[in-house]
Amino acid sequence: MELIRDLYNLHPHHEGCVLTIGNFDGIHLGHQAVIGQLAEKAAELHLPSVLMSFEPYPQEFFTPGAAVSRLTRFREKMLALRRYAVDRVFCLRFNQRLADMLAPDFIADILVRKLGVRYLVVGDDFRFGWQREGDFELLREAGAEYGFQVAQMHTVELGGERISSTRIRAALGQGRLAFAEQMLGRPYRMCGRVAHGDKRGRDLGFPTANIHLHRMVSPVSGVFAIELFGVTGEPVPGVANVGIRPTVNGTQARLEVHLFDFSRDIYGAHVHVDFLHKIRAEQRFDSLQELVKQIELDVNDARAFLAGIRNV
Repeated sequence: MELIRDLYNLHPHHEGCVLTIGNFDGIHLGHQAVIGQLAEKAAELHLPSVLMSFEPYPQEFFTPGAAVSRLTRFREKMLALRRYAVDRVFCLRFNQRLADMLAPDFIADILVRKLGVRYLVVGDDFRFGWQREGDFELLREAGAEYGFQVAQMHTVELGGERISSTRIRAALGQGRLAFAEQMLGRPYRMCGRVAHGDKRGRDLGFPTANIHLHRMVSPVSGVFAIELFGVTGEPVPGVANVGIRPTVNGTQARLEVHLFDFSRDIYGAHVHVDFLHKIRAEQRFDSLQELVKQIELDVNDARAFLAGIRNV
């Protein structure tokens, strides 16, 4: 899979493609269906399949203080996409110039001249261009003019409702991890590199692997039963806390993972953490002794849950 960052990295040999456009946050079952739809057409036309996305997301650009939590940060999305039939990811920087671009210019300059699109798959509610003036109907009219076909995304439903990133965020916020997993087609996961922390967990008797979130807002918060991948012997079971650690006056949200019966040095390892079950919300305790007692309960709860999946 080739990653193309912004317009200046598009070259003549990139012309000619089947294309889809969107944030693709989470790469859930709905996204996977679109990728499959795109791959079928790419094989039929003997053209590369291209997924166009944006950094930052348009909502993050227009309302940075009210941006929704990302299910997947950029690196996580790229890792997930490598599992599917995507030939190229074209990541377009969303800035004021792009925000001010008229919808007909976006079609003519980027879709037609730069990418040479032959087949385009978007949702029927897709909007683009200055003041969101571009829509599905405008794309169809432009397709007739420039010679490319516009198709509607296949819809994937669960429980009678369309699977969407918004719906998955809501499920994660409610602690409904199994429901989120159904929509994602896999457990919800976060990836990152294990970094040095303040060693407070070790002092309390529960050493942790610390992983920076690299997110403005996390879609999950609290204490979870997890499995960690990326080290020898994976998956390694454990319990994780996502939050600011109010008992020790923390201010920055982080992911801390305590792995069961594990003592190896994994600093610097790039790992991913699968969130399988929410145990409780994050809370502040009046003393470290109360915190330790609660962690012991959390460990027991996580072990009991994970015992239903594998021997812990």
